[in-house]
Amino acid sequence: MFSCDSRVLDILQTLHTAGFQAYLVGGCVRDALLGTVPHDYDCATSALPDEILSVCSQYHCIPTGVQHGTITVIHDGLPVEVTTFRMDGDYHDHRHPEQVSFTPELAHDLARRDFTINAMAWSEHGVVDLFGGQQDLEQKVLRCVGTPEQRFQEDALRILRGLRFAAQLGFSIHSDTASAIHTCFPLLSYVSQERITTEFSKLICGRFAEEILLSYSDVVAFLLPELAPTMNFQQHNPHHCYDIYTHSVKAMSHTSPKLHLRLAALLHDIGKPDCFTMDEQGIGHFYQHASLGAKQADQLCQRLRLDNATRSQVVTLIQSHGIVFSPTEKLIRRWLHRLGEDMFFDLLELQEADQSACADGLSENLPNIRTLATEILAQKPCLTLKELAVNGHDAIALGLHGKAIGTALSHLLHLVVEGELPNERTILLDALKKMAGEYGSTNKKV
Repeated sequence: MFSCDSRVLDILQTLHTAGFQAYLVGGCVRDALLGTVPHDYDCATSALPDEILSVCSQYHCIPTGVQHGTITVIHDGLPVEVTTFRMDGDYHDHRHPEQVSFTPELAHDLARRDFTINAMAWSEHGVVDLFGGQQDLEQKVLRCVGTPEQRFQEDALRILRGLRFAAQLGFSIHSDTASAIHTCFPLLSYVSQERITTEFSKLICGRFAEEILLSYSDVVAFLLPELAPTMNFQQHNPHHCYDIYTHSVKAMSHTSPKLHLRLAALLHDIGKPDCFTMDEQGIGHFYQHASLGAKQADQLCQRLRLDNATRSQVVTLIQSHGIVFSPTEKLIRRWLHRLGEDMFFDLLELQEADQSACADGLSENLPNIRTLATEILAQKPCLTLKELAVNGHDAIALGLHGKAIGTALSHLLHLVVEGELPNERTILLDALKKMAGEYGSTNKKV
């Protein structure tokens, strides 16, 4: 059963009452037919932009793309992109049509769209499906409208969007469309880095990303050339049953669909090819690959133009993924302090995923570490300056100033984390008072 927001139906009805054709189109139709709630709505209409503005004057209207026939109509807080039926001209830059022309025919508008599952329309009279989109939805097939090579020549981003849809929906890619992807992917060089990063981020967080990344490694190597040397690189190690790239993709598939975790897992071994050595027994080793991989990942994240927080998380996880945790309370408390609670458990998840993609499988040690860390946190230990029983005001009151305040508090926190002092205000004030006395009037270091 097709269902959508009643506010959208109001806008459709407003256009219908004025004598215009109006349909929901694109992703919202696809999502509704799949039984999921659309996250946004697009409407196609025979009304021209000025007519849309006039007919929908009771709503808040924003002329977001008049030259392309688009008016954003906002009804009780819900924005709906309302666009005049159109046909696209030539795509000289492989991204945008040189010109668009309005048309009274819905069929012309649907024919210009990328994939059959996105080329359906809906009104109160039912679904308009000219290209077999409903059948492709039922059979879980992703297929281009018309000739795939032409669709990708028009807009190269469709290549990556197709892979992203398949990774999210678990659809197989029609053989003709798949062949065109393998042929046309160099056209992605015409797409801005921001758009590539957005689509690729959604792709690797897709539930079915593993199959896509393995089947379209040529596209991945084009987008992330740092991964190319890992493809088909045999590890010659009894702990590994896959080449580096396959191992990394499978490890990624075992992590939660959070961008920094997925990206860290995919990139965690990119330093291995440059660190490879083989001993006299024919066993492969990759000493220092985590440090080298972290540097390579940092440069890659900068090129992808990821935000600083995500970039820092990815680099830290890759740098730290080889740490062997000892199941002792003191050491786990120390690492919780160094990494922070969230990053500590992200690192455990990455290590668990890494082990799950190895020949040996998951060891018992990591679940034990996770249990111990959870028990430690349940005791609400002091792991940050914010949780310390004394603060900067106390340090100032005792005569400390400038950098000495931070130095003293950080030293106290270290003593508390290491279990050498309890996080009790009276005891910490005494320790702080001694530090202030040692600084003296010159405020020298502790």
